[in-house]
Amino acid sequence: MSKRQDAVLDGRSTSVTITLEGQQCMNNQRIRTIYTVSLVVLDALLICAAFIVAYRLRLSIPWPDELLSPSPISSYAGLILVQVASIIAVLFFYRQYYIPRAVSRVDQFYYVFAAVSIGTLMSVAISTFIFKGDEVIRDYPRAMIIYAWVLTIVLLLIGRVFHQLMRSVLRNTYGIGEDKLLVVGTGDMAQVVVQRILWSPQLGYNLIGIVNGEDKKELLGVPVLGRPEDLPMLIEKHGIDEVIIAMPEKGHRETVRVISYCERGRVSIKTFPDIFQFVTSEATIDDLGGLPLLTVRDFALRGYMLIFKRVIDFMVAAFGLIFLSPLMLLVAIAIKLESPGPVFFVQERMGLDGKPFLLIKFRSMRSDAEKDGPGWTTDNDPRQTKLGKLIRKIEVDELPNLINVFIGEMSLVGPRPEQAHYVEQFRKIVPRYMDRHRDKGGMTGWAQINGLRGDTSINERTKFDLWYSENWSVLLDVKIILRTIWQIIDRENGTRLENGKTAVPTTPASPKPDNDAASPTPLRQSLPPS
Repeated sequence: MSKRQDAVLDGRSTSVTITLEGQQCMNNQRIRTIYTVSLVVLDALLICAAFIVAYRLRLSIPWPDELLSPSPISSYAGLILVQVASIIAVLFFYRQYYIPRAVSRVDQFYYVFAAVSIGTLMSVAISTFIFKGDEVIRDYPRAMIIYAWVLTIVLLLIGRVFHQLMRSVLRNTYGIGEDKLLVVGTGDMAQVVVQRILWSPQLGYNLIGIVNGEDKKELLGVPVLGRPEDLPMLIEKHGIDEVIIAMPEKGHRETVRVISYCERGRVSIKTFPDIFQFVTSEATIDDLGGLPLLTVRDFALRGYMLIFKRVIDFMVAAFGLIFLSPLMLLVAIAIKLESPGPVFFVQERMGLDGKPFLLIKFRSMRSDAEKDGPGWTTDNDPRQTKLGKLIRKIEVDELPNLINVFIGEMSLVGPRPEQAHYVEQFRKIVPRYMDRHRDKGGMTGWAQINGLRGDTSINERTKFDLWYSENWSVLLDVKIILRTIWQIIDRENGTRLENGKTAVPTTPASPKPDNDAASPTPLRQSLPPS
């Protein structure tokens, strides 16, 4: 066969591949539409089912009084339609029919609870006007409202879990709805993004490769396919659905240049924010005597919100100390029996507004562990006691922190407090590092549940701490506490996060400080610009 014939056949082959990949891109868009429509239909059916079950419950349960002359369920058809339309409309308003990659169960419960509550009140109000001449609907049993409200919340939550499970099965088994992804960059942020994608198959990404401007062949086992200039060809060749640009260290001009390469294909483009974008929750317009001002930095914890958070901390800490006191007593006795020395390890840390306080923990090392001066804890550290290794692993050594929370020195959620000499070191290098001391130190925090604990970048942990300060809410605290508890229970995932930190190179890797699972670690050689 001639070279010309080879070229023609190759050209045909490439053309077919591009057509199929274009169809795949369109199929993914259609699949998302099908998912959204199916979720709306599922919600409508579940709302109807909840109303019918509520009707049956009212007939069988004589509360508050026995129903004397019940009307048939068909008499409530109009009310059911109004209720379905109202609840679905509120769910649309809360963007609950946008199919996200990752779902927070706490957020999902909050929005479903709010949507059903508001939708139920709307349906009652609307029905009063639309069906004011219909005595059956106008005077239908009020207990049915409560039954239908509770059942709708429960069924919608179950339905969403089922819908997510089916999407996951289709994606993992048949590749339906899976998006082909390219990551641009090989710096610290790109490595964090790649790690998160590799650890989170539920996100639905098929990571094809990495694009960078350096001479690297792979990153964390993912192949480097070319340079930014090759993006149009790579997008077309592999049928890429999404490109994530994770190189904030390169500056905005380079990011814009990379975006221009991606715009030639039908792809979704996302960029990892720099520190300014990351920290700022939301820019707002203010004025100064008629002169417009752009507010780019504010703190959510002010005024009565501080009092509200303190009340929550006090009540939860008091309940925790009472409820967990038998466990803490057993741990204290075990520490005393295993090795000589005090039960508690007390160390000075820097808290709110840079003021020192004494942090209390269970002792997990021998009493002479610092006879040669303060040191760093390593894996299988010989200074650890057998019990100490166990309680550190399951984080029971942190329980006495509840005493600090109870007396107001710490909070349940906030930046992890650090030793003063580390604070003095990091404040000279990390931008806005001292801003994290505008809040009380916490037993857990936004950075910790996102894997930034132990030997991780102080710069990145500071970004997460500042984001928490500027976006605080009760819901966010609840989410952090629940995710912390889940990570303690899910030890396999926690171990993976802990071990995965070594994939990002650091200046000589330093282990954890004595008796502290979340103390500061050395800075990386190169920090992203602030």
